[in-house]
Amino acid sequence: MIVDDLTVNDLPTLNALINTLCTVLLLRGYFQIRRGEREAHRKTMLAALVCSGFFLTSYLVYHFQVGSVPYPLYDWTRPLYFAVLIPHVILAALVVPFIAIIVWRAFKGDFARHRRLARWVWPVWIFVSISGVIVYLMLYHLAA
Repeated sequence: MIVDDLTVNDLPTLNALINTLCTVLLLRGYFQIRRGEREAHRKTMLAALVCSGFFLTSYLVYHFQVGSVPYPLYDWTRPLYFAVLIPHVILAALVVPFIAIIVWRAFKGDFARHRRLARWVWPVWIFVSISGVIVYLMLYHLAA
């Protein structure tokens, strides 16, 4: 079984895969609601929420085991890396309570307020998801 062979060193790749899946789900959910497919949107966005939860758990496990991983290159990519990383980290921390609020509003059927806030939260969530994959690629593949 694949999970039996998983080590802490595999978690960054797993995290990038989870973030990629989350990005796909966020895009799918966006297009579903634009087409008026409320039930499909609900299921897709709940799946995106679960993916984000799995990602956060895996991310925390990895960093509790390994600690911080510094960017090793001192070339033209270094400022680019930090230009992606810094807003990613800040927005990732800030968006969590807002995601909880929009989920709560949808759960309660308060769709007008859900929609108003989701118009601001969704772009941040998708940015965090995509930029997380970019950080992974730069840190573990470009710098490797």
